[in-house]
Amino acid sequence: MSTGAVGRAYPRLEGPEKVTGAARYAVEYPVDDVTYGWAVPAAVVRGRITRVDAAPALALPGVLAVLHHGNAPRLAPGPEPDLWLLQEPAVRYRGQLIAVVVATSLEAAREGARLVRIDYDAGPHSTVLTADHPGLYRPDQVNPSYPADTAEGDFDAGYAASPVRVDVTYRTPAYHNNPMEPHATTAQWRDGRLLVHDSNQGAAPVQAALAELFELPREAVRVIAEHVGGGFGGKGYAKAAVVLAALAARQVQRPVRLALTRQQLFGPVGYRTPTIQRVRLAADTDGRLTAICHDAISQTSTMREFAEQTAVYTRSMYAAPHRRTTHRLVRLDVPTPFWMRAPGECPGAYALESAMDELAIAAGVDPVELRVRNDPAVDPEQRQPFSSRNLVACLREGARRFGWTDRDPTPRSRHEGRWLIGTGVAGSSYPVRARAAAATATARRDGGFLVRIDATDIGTGARTALWQVAADALEVPPERVELRLGDSDLPPAGVAGGSMGTASWSWAVIRACEALRRKLRDAPGAADEEVTAEVSTADEVRAQRTLPRYAYGAQFAEVRVDADTGEVRVSRLLGVFAAGRVVNPTTARSQLIGGMTMGLSMALHEEGVLDERYGDWVNHDLATYHITGCADVERIEAYWVDESDAELNPAGVKGIGEIGIVGTAAAIANAVHHATGVRVRDLPIRLDKLIALSPLA
Repeated sequence: MSTGAVGRAYPRLEGPEKVTGAARYAVEYPVDDVTYGWAVPAAVVRGRITRVDAAPALALPGVLAVLHHGNAPRLAPGPEPDLWLLQEPAVRYRGQLIAVVVATSLEAAREGARLVRIDYDAGPHSTVLTADHPGLYRPDQVNPSYPADTAEGDFDAGYAASPVRVDVTYRTPAYHNNPMEPHATTAQWRDGRLLVHDSNQGAAPVQAALAELFELPREAVRVIAEHVGGGFGGKGYAKAAVVLAALAARQVQRPVRLALTRQQLFGPVGYRTPTIQRVRLAADTDGRLTAICHDAISQTSTMREFAEQTAVYTRSMYAAPHRRTTHRLVRLDVPTPFWMRAPGECPGAYALESAMDELAIAAGVDPVELRVRNDPAVDPEQRQPFSSRNLVACLREGARRFGWTDRDPTPRSRHEGRWLIGTGVAGSSYPVRARAAAATATARRDGGFLVRIDATDIGTGARTALWQVAADALEVPPERVELRLGDSDLPPAGVAGGSMGTASWSWAVIRACEALRRKLRDAPGAADEEVTAEVSTADEVRAQRTLPRYAYGAQFAEVRVDADTGEVRVSRLLGVFAAGRVVNPTTARSQLIGGMTMGLSMALHEEGVLDERYGDWVNHDLATYHITGCADVERIEAYWVDESDAELNPAGVKGIGEIGIVGTAAAIANAVHHATGVRVRDLPIRLDKLIALSPLA
């Protein structure tokens, strides 16, 4: 019998620790005899290091060592070339971390890094993504393991025969993860064992990467990530800071703290690739889709391939008998792109949901109704019924709450003084996944319970949600439950990413708690002893039916545009979502409005501006890389529909970390067009683009 903890709006368990400063982050743990590392970036785009002059740095008081390819401890080559740091003189992009200065103070390390002199033999480079780049190729697959291209029916014939057609190209720039806590590590070696306090989204994969690089048994590496100040995908795997800190600590035989600077987060740790997306839609006169084609172009590095799954979103979102999706990639002299919140789905939805708006106008059909008419009964790709699909419910409920039915579809039809007012809508979806995890549940002699799992709370409220889930599974008040997470010494669990954290971890927690209750029931005398049950969900997850599983949402936006200057303001954002069972309404709302705010930032503000001469982003700090601030979010609302899906997992959750961002940029772009009659197809939507395309006044 449930105690009713799940579904209640509890505050975050760690909230008091965070606001009082008691919560320890990666470079805040007290460590004796600690030293400080400062990374040195490459100053050329492509070439080889010909000389490293460390003497000026080593002459500085407090500087202990300057590590570079000529003297750093050796690493074993592994599957991730980005982590094979300080091992060779090759430079593959500007900003590549090629040396580390270690000193007894942070100030000395920073000054030492400035004094290191490095000479290069620079070569020609290519850094700009274009639709006709001669190096474009089709990857074997796109992240994580989707086929690069798909086709069904005859798109070309279906498109040509349809009375209503849209053929448009959309562009998105590079986007950069900017968590409050940078990539940071404290590393120390003890008797051949490596201990790192690291800011990451999953201790287990970081442990595995370090063990491979340093040729250690996995049990000789311990990774602690008890509190993490944000990740957004960029910390989903081992990155430069943890490897550099471990190398430096081994070299100087003392603990080393190393935190990348804000500028160093723009490249070496990943970013969302720019995209060029051509979307072609065809429909009958009622707006029912007959043909869909989504062609996506993106970039990767010369070090390794990362192919964003941009067009995958289109494969299951709307139905049409003739469909085609393609991905093309080019290797450039740039850092390797990586995961960023809702990778693939986010930029892909911007293009498709914007094109759907253009199709609605061409067909003379309301944009909400157009999406409803094209909602598939079965997954177009897998031809199986969805485990649950409530996109239409989100659209209908969102339209009701937003007041959509009063909308005049004519662009530029609403004015308030010099402000042009517009509204827009977009659908959204995100895959529902779960990975195997393990957990232990222990009954203590004092009547309390301890649940342990190597989950990671990156600021999402995962710690609180798992605590609630455990209380219900144990059938005890939550105050009797203690939860431990964020440590590779705990039972293994997957990363906090892909909107699968709570789904995967709660599965293991519930099964461990159920196993403990059975143990206690079957051994009445065990109440005087400490009793533990450990469970892995590997077999159960593997046996799960392969039905199409998605979370859905609908985002609605109201914007106002200054007819004189082109300034854009978002007056209102509203989202309605279908994401299974909501464990904690407080933290769920936080995640959803956070995702929508990030989508607003994508629509209007964020843009990595590349200087092709230097192959680097010129706006690599928060003074020039603009992100949405509190003043930019005037009114934002998040709701969800009741949804029960027995095909998911024991907790019935779908994941909410990414669905909020997916359709938001498109909803805002569609609203800007409705306000102005101007369609901006390359993000961000800036006032200069609006004015240049068509004077607004």
